[in-house]
Amino acid sequence: MEEIKSIAEDKNKGENSSLRRIGNFIKEARLSRNQSIEELASDLKIGAHQLEAIEEGNEEDLPEKVFIKAMVRRISQKLKLDTEFIMDEFKTERKEANIEEIVEEVSKTNHTSRQSKNLTNVGFTIIFLISGFLGLIASSLIFNLFSDSFQNQTPKEELFKKTK
Repeated sequence: MEEIKSIAEDKNKGENSSLRRIGNFIKEARLSRNQSIEELASDLKIGAHQLEAIEEGNEEDLPEKVFIKAMVRRISQKLKLDTEFIMDEFKTERKEANIEEIVEEVSKTNHTSRQSKNLTNVGFTIIFLISGFLGLIASSLIFNLFSDSFQNQTPKEELFKKTK
């Protein structure tokens, strides 16, 4: 399990982050133009360490994301890269799946579904018992009503005798 954590931490350090991908584009473009980090940083009037941090995808060494985006925009324009494509890369953050989070989420879901199934079974049983009880009461009331009316009726034979 510790191996999985260390692999996930390495990946979360930016290996697949949008800044890392953008930094790779910028680095390739800069190298294809035979410019050093210092030359490009000087042309853009930004620190060489900031340009290097962008190329390496090290957000910890950079200011707020708003400033990073502004710097990346200026760099991509200076290197004549597709600025729109580069800026869209910021929006497509590809989050690595953390195995522990997935396992925890699945176990929570299973536990919750088991609890809801148990509550459903209990609720169904209670409703079944109540409806059965109400059915018994209703049938006994109906039976009593009809039995009283039958007892109070005079038989047909007696009716015939009375009319004669």
